[in-house]
Amino acid sequence: MTRAATFRTILRYLRPYFPLVALSLLCALVSALAQLVVPFLVGKAIDCIVDAGHIDYERIYRLFIVIGACIAGASAAQYVMNVINNRIVYCTLARVRQDAFSKLQRLPFRYLDAHAYGETGGIVLADAEQFADGLLLGFTQLFTGVVTILGVLVILFVLRWEIALIVLLAAPVSLLTARFISSHTYKTFRQQAEVRAEQTAFIDEAIGNLKVVKAYSHEDENTLAFREQNERYRRCSLRAVFYSSTTNPTTRFINSLIYAGVALTGAFLVISTAGAFSVGLLTSCLSYVNQYTKPFNEITDVLAEFQNALACAGRLFALIAEEEESSDEGAADLGHAAGDVALENVAFSYKKDAELIKDLSVRVPAGHRIAIVGPTGCGKTTLINLLMRFYDVDGGCVSVDGRDVRTVTRASLRRNYGMVLQETWLKRATVRENLTMGNPDCTEEEMIEAAQEAHADGFIRRLPQGYDTVIGAAGTLSEGQKQLLCIARVMLCRPPMLILDEATSNIDTRTERLVQDAFARLMEGRTCFIVAHRLSTIQNADLILVMNAGRIVEQGTHEELLKKGGFYAKLYNAQF
Repeated sequence: MTRAATFRTILRYLRPYFPLVALSLLCALVSALAQLVVPFLVGKAIDCIVDAGHIDYERIYRLFIVIGACIAGASAAQYVMNVINNRIVYCTLARVRQDAFSKLQRLPFRYLDAHAYGETGGIVLADAEQFADGLLLGFTQLFTGVVTILGVLVILFVLRWEIALIVLLAAPVSLLTARFISSHTYKTFRQQAEVRAEQTAFIDEAIGNLKVVKAYSHEDENTLAFREQNERYRRCSLRAVFYSSTTNPTTRFINSLIYAGVALTGAFLVISTAGAFSVGLLTSCLSYVNQYTKPFNEITDVLAEFQNALACAGRLFALIAEEEESSDEGAADLGHAAGDVALENVAFSYKKDAELIKDLSVRVPAGHRIAIVGPTGCGKTTLINLLMRFYDVDGGCVSVDGRDVRTVTRASLRRNYGMVLQETWLKRATVRENLTMGNPDCTEEEMIEAAQEAHADGFIRRLPQGYDTVIGAAGTLSEGQKQLLCIARVMLCRPPMLILDEATSNIDTRTERLVQDAFARLMEGRTCFIVAHRLSTIQNADLILVMNAGRIVEQGTHEELLKKGGFYAKLYNAQF
């Protein structure tokens, strides 16, 4: 996303807070004007001191009272402005993060599978925080700085146009310098944000799979990979910090030259004008020059930080602008499906240049048990993704009860499926909440009955708080126990269609036999898709689909396929 598009998006998010922005600008104006009055009054106070015997104390006291009031007013306005700016920035940040998280819920699986989770999480968390910091700095210092610069120029032209002209002619030098540096800063900060996201993704993956890393003694390789990423991040950060840090000393040098020019010009005017331009006015002008140059230093700092914020905001808004999965608008509710599933001439590929499934056709009558077998990468899991409509087909159609799944809502389609996968799905919550996730209206007796059928009730009752024990932390449950909970959850829902993908892979042999008996009762009258590598578990299936290279190469019952002596027979005999 370009800087211009990013800036327009920021303005769109700020639109609801424009009244607060206007109030913040008013406070900035009051604060700046109050501070601008002070140097003029100080100059007047200095002019009250003529010599040792001629000091107008009464007028000095009055001036000091006014100066104190101006300082108090500026401080109050500054405080109110900071409160308003904090509210604007953090309300905007909350909306942006909410939109980003909501977008994640609507993104297609194609995007999520193509991007590391750590990278996406880094955008929503770290980049959003950087964006907020830059925005807050901009609100806090930019408004006041601009008002101060314009006010000083007006006052200097009123006091002495020669001095104002020196300040005005030197100003473009500071601006051009700051613009040159900020343009380079944006590129380096954007690169830094990208490398940081890559590093975050790597750390997330390394920590999440630490057991695998240690099991294969891959610590040194991971350390080297992280060192390489860390070195790239170091170089990017140094470049970004170098460019951003040059703005302040550069503008300070230019501003010092301006101060020296004003001091020299003012001294000549005091000498040559015979009292028309007093020492007090020269002191005021020098104070105004400081007030004029200080915002330039702050603004250049803000610009450097704002480039970082824009780079991070660009990545954040790019995520929010990602294409969503197709809408369910106009789609019908599937209702309670009978379970008649058909795939007709289905074609699908994750990458357009790498075909995976082509001309796949199969019909599954309601209540039948269909087993899907084949070597790794043959398309078994892809077929499940198409049935659940995690992905849409590229050609052909998938239908349930004669209705194309693209014409019904995803929610109603998935409500008719129950899934138990090799990978367990549990959230950090109580056992009760995890079990009733798909059927929150169930009774206590129904929940316990489902747990008993899955042979999970025994170990659940041995937990510290039984069904109210919070699970999800590492070491709370074994992989087998987690899978039993997932099985119990499906048994509690009792959907018309089941998908079992190596559903008992983490369970010991004795418990597996008991669970298989429970599954047999659960599958009665339901359409079931069973993905299995252990072919002994699918011998009773009504139909076995043998897949290879994205196609169904054989289909039939266990006995029929063994008699053929084909691909299935080779797979079966290889296991026994």
